[in-house]
Amino acid sequence: MAEYIKEMRELIGSRPFIMVGSTVIVINDKKEILLQHRSDTDEWGLPGGAMEIGESLEQTAERELFEETGLKAENFKFLDVLSGKDFYFQYPNGDEVYNVICVYLAEGTSGVLSINDDESLNLKYFNIGELPPHIDERARFIINKHII
Repeated sequence: MAEYIKEMRELIGSRPFIMVGSTVIVINDKKEILLQHRSDTDEWGLPGGAMEIGESLEQTAERELFEETGLKAENFKFLDVLSGKDFYFQYPNGDEVYNVICVYLAEGTSGVLSINDDESLNLKYFNIGELPPHIDERARFIINKHII
């Protein structure tokens, strides 16, 4: 979790606030999509996370992709900004957020797929027609809008 988010949580507790971040879509050569099995929600989702102070949204995408997957990208293609009541989320610990999500497609990815933090239980590429049953609703929306 970003230091800024931790500091804000100390001030406001679990009350809702607006959280800005980036989500990254990674497609491999077999046209499979990379999903992350998250440790906090026990759901599959897309790599990404909260912006840190001083970062651009593209820098957030780059950092989160590497931190959560071990991958780097030659380029990040901007796809969308998502926000509103449909992007409200309550974490299992009770923290509430209204997400503003910038969606990027990672182009020219390289590196070794690896779990580098405690946010992931597993990382796996899935055929778009054979996605796992427990997918985060925000990730499902993004996949349906930008991939399917």
